[in-house]
Order: sequence, then structure tokens, then C-alpha cells
Amino acid sequence: MFDWENMRHFLAVARVGTLSGAARVMGVDHATVSRRLAALEAELQVTLVERLPRACHLTALGVKIHQKAMTMEAAALAVERSAQASHTPLAGKVTLSAPPVLVAHLLARRLAAFCDQYPDIQLSVSAQWQQVSLSRREADVALRLVRPKESDSVVRKLADMPFALYASAGYAAKRRPEDWSFIAFDAQFADMPQQHWLLQIAAGRAVGCELSDISGHLSAAQGGAGVAALPCFLGDHTAGLVRLEHEGQAFSRDIWLVVHRDLRRAAPIRAVMDFIAKIVSETPGLAAEADVGSRAIYQAGSPVKTR
Repeated sequence: MFDWENMRHFLAVARVGTLSGAARVMGVDHATVSRRLAALEAELQVTLVERLPRACHLTALGVKIHQKAMTMEAAALAVERSAQASHTPLAGKVTLSAPPVLVAHLLARRLAAFCDQYPDIQLSVSAQWQQVSLSRREADVALRLVRPKESDSVVRKLADMPFALYASAGYAAKRRPEDWSFIAFDAQFADMPQQHWLLQIAAGRAVGCELSDISGHLSAAQGGAGVAALPCFLGDHTAGLVRLEHEGQAFSRDIWLVVHRDLRRAAPIRAVMDFIAKIVSETPGLAAEADVGSRAIYQAGSPVKTR
């Protein structure tokens, strides 16, 4: 029987396409991935991967083995989730993935309260825009700004997050609307919905600077660099900023809570989910869903009662 750890490293190489990328995903060095891959090929006495200078390509047999290995991985992860879901004590590690704006300005300042309430739960929070895979245990719980579509997960809309235009009081006093300069995202986030909305409002007026995250937009607006599109829960409660009137449509994004269906009843997972829902419902500037109290969740588009 081959070593499953070797197979896990092969799966990472197949997904990412490079040894260095697989090393980052697995949290090891390049040499370890190469050694694990070579060990698996030696165990199976086949060649699975063609190692090229800048990429790795699966051989024909490697493609077949990869398909079977993904099925094995899914079964192994299902066993792991079932075991975790059976744990009743409020203890253990729970990983949460959320957009950076929610981590920095909504969750981080309340982590002390969570630790006081649940001292035996270690909450590991990752701030990232990209969507992680709950089925591969890249996170246990996730917050997203678009409705999740994974069929093996359950989701719950927590709130609407309205946006508005903000600038420093000094900037707003000195500039007429036609002379506004805007603070936008850089090219890697050109497809962000709030970027499209901002540029529609700008309507050809200058973009004075580009930054890659909302925290940067907030700081730049506070410093008088121009007009930024910020969530109202953030802009309305930041000293020195004023909300600006503008022509055009209002804009908001949804906040969704998502968890793999196998884990939704695990006590530590429920504790984290309930804590997040409470934070959102109590935050001024977020339009909390009316059914938050009913704990309604959704699976594949249909409401499912969890209690």
C-alpha cells in the first residue's frame, strides 16, 4: 500500500501545476514535495508527472491516478468531517475564511470577547478574497460576499452591506463634485462589483490613486487623497470622514455564512457561526436579515430548518 501522505502531495502538484506552488499549499518546502512525489512514483513503479522547468504536467496514467485519488481524498475528508462533527465539547480548532474588510474591521476587534466566551476553542481566521474549498478542509466556516454555490454546503445570508462615497471633511469642503478624484482598486481587482459601481459614479472623473484593499482606501480617504467607496458600517463610524451625496444608484453587497453540511451541527462550529451572526446583527451600518433569529439556512437554493 502506498503512503497516503505521498498521494496528498501528488494531489497538490496536480491542482497547482508546480512543485513550488504545491509546497506553498502544503506548508512545506520545495524539496519535500519533490521527495514525496518521487516516493509515490517509486511505490507505484510508474511515472505520474512530467517535471518541466516552469511547470509539472500529468502523464496519461497520472491523469487516471489523479481522478481516483480525488475520490479517495473526498472519502478521507468525509471521514474527518464526520469525526469532527461528533465532538460535542466546545473545544478544538475552527478555521474561518473571510474577506479582508470583514476580518480587519468587523471580526478582529471582537476576538477577545470570543476567546473569553469560548476559552477552549482556537479560532484561526484567514483574511482572503479568494474562495476556499470547504470540502477540502481549507476552512471550516467561511464568510463570502457572493452567494456560495457548492452543493455540499449550507449557507445563510446574514446581512446586506451597503456602500457609500466618503472623503475627509477637509477634502469635501475644498472640492466641488465635478473636481473629485477617486480612490479605486488596482488592476488585479478590476472585476470587483464595488469597483464597477465606483467608476460608474465617477463617470469619467479622475482616478487619483489605486490600492489593493479597502483598508488602504480608508487610510487614503482619511489622508485627503480623494473619494473612496466604503462599506457604510466602516465609513460612517470613522473619525474625520464624511459621507458624500452623489448621483446614481445605491449599491450594496451581501454577507453570506457558509459551512460544509457535515459540520454544521458540530458544537465548536455552531459556536463560531452563532458568534459571527451576533456580531453582524449588532453592527450599525449593516442591514441584518430579518430571519437571522430563525437561523434559516439554505442548501441548493431551498430553505432548510436547522433546529
